Amino acid sequence: MKKVLAIAALFFTIGFANAQESTVPSVDPNAPEIKFETEVLDYGTVKFDANGVREFKVKNVGKSPLTITNVQGQCGCTSTTIDGKPGWPQEPILPGKSASIRVKYDTKRPGPFEKNVTVTSNSKLSSVVVKIKGVVEAAPVTPTTDGK
Repeated sequence: MKKVLAIAALFFTIGFANAQESTVPSVDPNAPEIKFETEVLDYGTVKFDANGVREFKVKNVGKSPLTITNVQGQCGCTSTTIDGKPGWPQEPILPGKSASIRVKYDTKRPGPFEKNVTVTSNSKLSSVVVKIKGVVEAAPVTPTTDGK
């Protein structure tokens, strides 16, 4: 009986070990590949309520058309929709061609900021995180009408 249990345990261990082997998905050598001019967009110091729209320059360095399917800001202060339209190209970016991804930071929030923006596409890396950062100056002080 002990031999049967030992053999069963051995087969279970071998079967479990084989089940744990991971298979690495093969990457299509002809897949599109997104390359950013910079992965950190530094706004520097901006005035309160200034234009918060900036652009990431991207290039398709792969061998197939690149389709950006989504761009998502980290929070509500970072928008990827500009004037009601997506801030990224809706048409595929052909190999060797460039395009821009527009993001907007809410500059009515004084102080330093650093936010992530996630870009999803059909690239070899399906999801890439880039950053925006900077400092928004304090709101201007408006004088009161009673002279105080």
